[in-house]
Order: sequence, then structure tokens, then C-alpha cells
Amino acid sequence: MARTAVFFHAHPDDEALLTAGTMAMLAAEGHRVVLVVATAGERGLADLPHGDQLAEARTAELYASAAVLGVARVVLLGYGDSGLTQAGDGGEDRPDNAFMDTDIEEAAHRLATILKEENADLLTIYDPAGGYGHPDHVQVYRVGTRAAVLAGTPIVLEATVNRDPLVKALRLAQKFYRFPPEFDMRSFELAYSPAESITHRVNVRKYIKQKRASMSAHTSQATGGTSDRTLAVMLRIPPPLYRLIFGTEWYVRRDLPPKTHLKHPFSPSPGDPS
Repeated sequence: MARTAVFFHAHPDDEALLTAGTMAMLAAEGHRVVLVVATAGERGLADLPHGDQLAEARTAELYASAAVLGVARVVLLGYGDSGLTQAGDGGEDRPDNAFMDTDIEEAAHRLATILKEENADLLTIYDPAGGYGHPDHVQVYRVGTRAAVLAGTPIVLEATVNRDPLVKALRLAQKFYRFPPEFDMRSFELAYSPAESITHRVNVRKYIKQKRASMSAHTSQATGGTSDRTLAVMLRIPPPLYRLIFGTEWYVRRDLPPKTHLKHPFSPSPGDPS
């Protein structure tokens, strides 16, 4: 039976990094995949200047990524990119309509309208900390959680990363590689989710080419700044190793008991693989 999954992200390229394999898998299985993005990412780090020019480029990249993944509908909510400013700072450098400052109820009703239009069976958001703490990611969690209640969406998955092997790998790397002074291991020890809280481990290796093509679509995010961009480094990983590293996508479903191990986003519904 075909269902509808809505993937809610903060900026163009977030879908490529966290959920692209799952999106491609569901589309290939005949499900309807909808991508909703809160901002155009106009304050992201890139060689293009902030503002309309970068927003236009990143929007085009988003549609290219969506096409590769088989997305049926893309919706941009049009909020301003908050950048990396945090709540409580002066806020002078972020736009008046910054997503992090928007009224949660108003934004949730807008998202809920889309969920109802699509009769969505599933919504993906981020974990309460927004993965690594970006204020727009935290707002995705808040808005998405409320929207699912308003729309009555039955399955809500928090897209995340299994931080246990990530931290282990970074600690090992520290023995052989001198990280820059601003590198803070503690931030990784608190980011994303521990293995014990993850309920869904989705094997997306069959769709790894689509995931890599989705990342490649976001060319503006592979350049800019004085050091290697994360996306650029990821795309330089040889295909066999890339498949190993990015072949699993992780989610947390809060209404399931701890240490649940499911393999499909729609599990544990009857008839779905578990």
C-alpha cells in the first residue's frame, strides 16, 4: 500500500546529509515523498555572497537534489536563514523573519496544512537538540512536533546520527591527526543520539548512488571559507568507503520503547519489514 512521507528540513542540503537514502528508497517503493524546507539557506557559508543570490542558487540545488531522489513535491516555507546565531544573543545580524524567531504555533499550522493536504502517514524532523545545535534545526523539532499533533500525523521520526561510532572514530583520529584549535570533542559527545535511543536503522546502500548525487547537487556548499567544507570532504571519500559510512540512516521514534531495532521508516505497522 502506497503511503506519504513528509521530510521536514531546515536548509537546502540537510536532506542530502541526513535522509536522502531513505527518501530515495521510499520513492522507489512507490510511496509519495514530499520535501518541506523552512529556509533557502541564504546565510550559509559559500563563495557566493549572502542574500538573494545565494538563496536562488541553493533553491535550484534543492530542486536538483529532489529530482535525483524521486521527490514528488517540494515546498519552501520562505523563512529567513538564522545562520549560526544563538537565541539570547543580540540578533542584529539575522533577518527579521529568521526561522528561529518565528512563532511556533504559526509555523506549525503552516506545516500542518501541508500534512493534511498530503494525508501524511509519516513526518521526519530532528531531535530536540537539533542534531548539532543549529537554532534552525532546533526550531524544526519544535515546529514539526507541534504540526504532527495538529495534523494527526501518526508517525514522527527524528532524523539523527548514531554518535557512538562517530565519537569513537574521532577519538581514534586524534591520535594521528592534529585538529584545529577550534575543534571541540565535547560538542560531538553531546550531538545527535546515542545508539541506545535509536529505534530505526535504515539500510540505504541500495540507494547510495542517489544519496551521493543528492549531495553533489549542492555545489555551493562544497566551497567557501578558509578550510575544507564538510560536504566537499564527504564527496572525496572513495565509493566503497562512502557506501560503508553513509549506507545507514538513523531515526528515533519517541513513542516506541528503548532499544527497538527497526529497519523501515513505516515499521512497526502490520505488513512492514521489521
